[in-house]
Amino acid sequence: MSRASGDAIFSETRATVKQSLESFLNGKIIDGTKLTGHWFPTIKADVFISHSHKDEEEAIKCAGWLKSEFHLHPFIDSCVWGYADNLLKLIDNKYCLNPGGDTYSYEKRNGSTSHVHMMLSTALSAMLDATECVIFINTRNSITSSESVDKTESPWLSFELATMRVIRRKTPDRQLGQIRNFANEELDIMKASQFKAEYEVPLSELTPLTGAQLVKWNENHQSTPRFNRKHALDLLYEIAPEQT
Repeated sequence: MSRASGDAIFSETRATVKQSLESFLNGKIIDGTKLTGHWFPTIKADVFISHSHKDEEEAIKCAGWLKSEFHLHPFIDSCVWGYADNLLKLIDNKYCLNPGGDTYSYEKRNGSTSHVHMMLSTALSAMLDATECVIFINTRNSITSSESVDKTESPWLSFELATMRVIRRKTPDRQLGQIRNFANEELDIMKASQFKAEYEVPLSELTPLTGAQLVKWNENHQSTPRFNRKHALDLLYEIAPEQT
């Protein structure tokens, strides 16, 4: 059921992200603000799932599990950056072809790529800030370790993990009443083909989450009567408290 539910979430989000791009490519100047808002919409979600493109199936299963078991609304990051090449192709075919139409202008393509990647970065930053919780799927596809340093070859994962360090930490509205008497308490994730680069990633600042903890989270959630049940993410924070 998790996979079927995840497929539905992934397909629905991709369809939302991919709406009628051609309407923004008619003039000589593209409205980047409108294009970002239309093509990279800020979808309402509780959990941001960050993952390697090679782990897309695992991300889809995770999204389905979160939805079916906890009624949480997940967002899979590849629904956005997975379309970067599609948008670039549309723009480059319209604006970057050399005379004759068989090759692209190197200079023009540098410009179009910069614009698309900046719009994409803006959209991902907004989604990371809008969601309450981020789950990073840490596999060998996403992280390589050498000399005790965690690294990734994905610039998008590097960007997401770095952004997670600087975006604001927000207390959910449902928890505000629980902490008003504790003034000092805080509730405290480019596909590389020919060219490769590595980026150090701050995994030590993330809270590890094991399979056993995920099972316990589900058990605690399901064993509590619905009328007396805490928010699913609050249960998760109790099982895997943030490291300080």
